[in-house]
Amino acid sequence: MVARQPLTGIILVDCAKANAAQGLKVAARQCGYGSGLKSFLAALQSAGEEMGVEIEELEDLRNQRDLPQ
Repeated sequence: MVARQPLTGIILVDCAKANAAQGLKVAARQCGYGSGLKSFLAALQSAGEEMGVEIEELEDLRNQRDLPQ
């Protein structure tokens, strides 16, 4: 289900992780960012910082099984 508003925080990270295998465009759309890939990545990086996890790109989420809550 596509989010109606851009997600943030842990909810964004969870959504992005769940959709990471589908690629950046799909993950951004599913997480409420539409075609705003730069905004999506910036929000994802910010959410990672809040969690104490470095997220540079979507692929980073595919390599991390358990993220801190």
